[in-house]
Amino acid sequence: MSSSIIQLECQCNNYPWGKKGKQSLAAQFAASTPGGKFELDETKEYAEMWCGTYPTTPSLVLSSGEDLQKHLNANKDKLIGKPILDKFGEDLPFLPKIIPPQILSIAKALPLQIHPNKDLAAKLHKKEPSKFSDANHKPEIAVALSKFEVFVGFKPLPDIQHLFTSIPILKSRFINGSQTTFDSETLRGLVGKILSASDKEITEVYETLRKAPKESFGEHTYIPELLPRLAEQYDKSDPGNLVALLTMNFLVLKKGDAIYVPADGIHAYLSGDIVECMARSDNVLNTGFCPRADRDDIDTFTSALTFSPSSGSDAVLTAKPAPTRGKNGHTKILAPPMSEFSMLVTNLGADEKEVVKALEGPGVMLVTGGKGKMVVQGKEMEVREGWVFFVGVGTELEFVGDKEGLETHLAFCEA
Repeated sequence: MSSSIIQLECQCNNYPWGKKGKQSLAAQFAASTPGGKFELDETKEYAEMWCGTYPTTPSLVLSSGEDLQKHLNANKDKLIGKPILDKFGEDLPFLPKIIPPQILSIAKALPLQIHPNKDLAAKLHKKEPSKFSDANHKPEIAVALSKFEVFVGFKPLPDIQHLFTSIPILKSRFINGSQTTFDSETLRGLVGKILSASDKEITEVYETLRKAPKESFGEHTYIPELLPRLAEQYDKSDPGNLVALLTMNFLVLKKGDAIYVPADGIHAYLSGDIVECMARSDNVLNTGFCPRADRDDIDTFTSALTFSPSSGSDAVLTAKPAPTRGKNGHTKILAPPMSEFSMLVTNLGADEKEVVKALEGPGVMLVTGGKGKMVVQGKEMEVREGWVFFVGVGTELEFVGDKEGLETHLAFCEA
C-alpha cells in the first residue's frame, strides 16, 4: 500500500444514548477492520466511532499500531503539506469522529447542546481544562446514512411566539403578560426560564400539553406525538422536552441529506445513523436530555446561544456536483461555510468507476457502503464498508464499485 494512503484502526465510545451491540453501525464499522483489536460486546451501548487524531480516542495506523498523530508528526510535510501546516499547525484541523469523520449510532436523544465559539471555548478551557479540553470552536455537519431525526436551530420567531401566546399554560408560565415584542432576546430569556423551571413545573406543563388538542400546535403536529417519546427516554420533568419541541426546528432527513450546525448552534440528534464531521474540538455545553447533575450552567448556556439557523431549511446543507473533484461525475461535495474541512461523497453502482483528483491537503475517508477496489499510485487494494483511511496531500484515488456498489465519505482540508 502506498504510504500516502494509510488504513486506520478506530475505536468506539460507550455513551448511554448509543445503540446496543451490533445494532450500532458504529460498532459494526469498528469491528469490520481486518486484524483490528476492537471486540464487539453485545451488552454495551456503542455511540461513536472516532476516526482521526483527537487525543481522547485517537486512531492507530493499522499496519503498525502506531498512533496516527505520531506518524503524521514524523511525516508531516509529505502527508499534511506545508500550506496546511502553516495555516493550522501539525494537528488535523477537523476532528475525526466520522468527527473528522465520526459515525454516530443514535438510539435515544443526545443531550440538548451547543458547542462554544472560540472566545468562550478559550475562557472555559482556561477555567476548567479537565472538562473543556481545548480552546477551539466546534461547527459541524451531519450526513444521514439512514433516516435521521434531529432538532436543530430555532423555529422562526413568529412560530414560537404563536405557540407561547396561544397555548394558555405556556403563556402564563413563560411569557410576560405586558410583552408586546418578540425578538431574539425574548427567545433567549424564554429558553432560560424553561431551563430554570423546577421538575414539578416542567412536569405540569408536560401533562397539560399531552392533553391539549392536536390543533393547538398549529402546523407543528409532531409536538404531541413526540412528547411521550422524549419523556420515556429521559423523564417528563426534563426541560429539554419543552425547549426542543416548542422552540427548535424538527427535521426528518433521508439517507444522503445533511445539515450544518454553526458554532453556538443549538441542536440535539434524536435517532439514526450519521457521518459527522467537525472542527477539531470536543467541547460541549449540555442543559437537557440528560440527568440534572450533568447539566451545565444555564446562564453560560443561554448567553452563548446564537439564533442561526432560524428555520429548518436554513440548517440544510446541500451536496453539490463536484466535476473538478470527481472525473466521472459520481462525486458530490458538502462545503460548509468554514475553513477547517469539506466533505466529498462518492457513490458508485456495480462496476462503475470514479477518479477523485488529488487533494491539496490531508483527508480521512470512511467507506460507508458496499465494497470495491481502490487504486493509489498504481497499487490496487480492496475496500469494504466500515474501513477507514487517512489520505495524504496530493493523493489521487481511483475507485471501482463491486456488484453491490460502493459509497465513501471523505473529509478533507485545503488551505
